[in-house]
Amino acid sequence: MQRNKIDIAPLADALAQMESKGQTPVLTAIDEQIAGAFAVADRIKPGAAEAMDALRARGLHIALITGDTAATAHAIVHALRIDHVEAEVLPEGKRDAVRAQRSKFGPVAFCGDGINDAPALADADVGLAIGTGTDVAIESADVVLSSGALHGAVNAVEISQSVMRNIRQNLFWAFGYNVLLIPVAAGAFYPFTGWLLSPMLAAGAMSLSSVFVVSNALRLRRIGQPKSETPATTPKEAAA
Repeated sequence: MQRNKIDIAPLADALAQMESKGQTPVLTAIDEQIAGAFAVADRIKPGAAEAMDALRARGLHIALITGDTAATAHAIVHALRIDHVEAEVLPEGKRDAVRAQRSKFGPVAFCGDGINDAPALADADVGLAIGTGTDVAIESADVVLSSGALHGAVNAVEISQSVMRNIRQNLFWAFGYNVLLIPVAAGAFYPFTGWLLSPMLAAGAMSLSSVFVVSNALRLRRIGQPKSETPATTPKEAAA
């Protein structure tokens, strides 16, 4: 309405009541005159607050980047205890918000489900699309939360951290193991200590290293079953 220079003052009181309840007003105009308004609202999905708490407990800064009105956005922020909010943002503005968060906090993961989330999903370091969202959002994202449950973002963070920790463990073992045993197998210590490793034992030691690395990687299969929630209507845009 602002872009089309349509005066919404006659409905100011009604709009204020809608926004105070966390509802999103939808305005209609006829012949460049405000004609009416009705409200729609997204109920916060059960378990969403717990998911936000779990992300915050992992040291993540949580932001809500939305095209909804400021009053609606702040109602959601208050309910979910989100750290930062930017409301009434256009699709390009969401991408700019992602870049601003990156410059301030480092790598950014953006979670969204709508067509207007696609630019931010593509620009984020990690884009997480809600599986029940639009095809455009899913195509733009790096990760798809197929269940549609917001706790899927927590599962994604948990699994990625476990994978990276496992990779570091395997690299440390592989480098350390080879640094210690290759000189022994090459006979570098033989003149000083008499240590010498036969080719058969060297081959066995190399196989043992591979078995350890593979066995350690297989521990990832023991990660608990992903937590899920009953699909429900959720806030349309959220960035973490």
